[in-house]
Amino acid sequence: MSQSRSAAGGKPVNPLVASLTPLVVDAGIPIASYYVLSSGFGLSTLAALGWSSVVPALRTVWGLVAGRGVNGLALLILIVNVVGLAMSAVAGDARLMLAKDSAVSSVVGIAVLLSVRTKRPLMTAGLKPWVTKGSEAGDAAWERLTAGSERFRRAERRFSAIWGTALLTECVLKVVGAYTVPVETMVWLGTVLTVVAVLLAMLIAGGSCADPMEKMVKAEIEGGAAAADAQSGAVGAETGVVAGVAP
Repeated sequence: MSQSRSAAGGKPVNPLVASLTPLVVDAGIPIASYYVLSSGFGLSTLAALGWSSVVPALRTVWGLVAGRGVNGLALLILIVNVVGLAMSAVAGDARLMLAKDSAVSSVVGIAVLLSVRTKRPLMTAGLKPWVTKGSEAGDAAWERLTAGSERFRRAERRFSAIWGTALLTECVLKVVGAYTVPVETMVWLGTVLTVVAVLLAMLIAGGSCADPMEKMVKAEIEGGAAAADAQSGAVGAETGVVAGVAP
């Protein structure tokens, strides 16, 4: 599997690890900490839910700081988390705390779907490194295809549309579950729904969009290399002819 360079240390970063890290931080750590705090430390359901939301919130803040700028989507997620936590604390309703997680999915899902009509859909940031393998030739091929291939742009938009639809579906299921399923069950079931939604989106979007785009980029790179070799050969031949007729 290909690797790309991290912006900070210049060390190779596996794209799969980079993609799964947010899922582990935002889903794996919160559910594990919930059960540790509620069972191991005896905290109430509300308190355990509140404290288990700290790590994802800190990750979002760090993303804003480390990025040396304001990421509108990340900032929106942070605001939704903070407002949802504050509302839940005031109301004392653990189910509201669970339901507010679906608000994050819905906001992100809607934003992703709306971005499909723009020149750069939101999911492109995660798609491009996989398709181009992080290489300069791949990035250049991506830019050429984006500028000249409607089929390529359509696949790029469809990739984000699939992800946005998956996130909105997850949102609806989690809202329904938050008010119909026992809180203790919904804590882990909500994570299961998130994982299933992500895996299905990866499977569908990968097979119908990412794989064809990757083949198109590969063909574009090979075509560019062949054209460069042909041009180099032509220049060499012309140079030889000029040298042969020189006095």
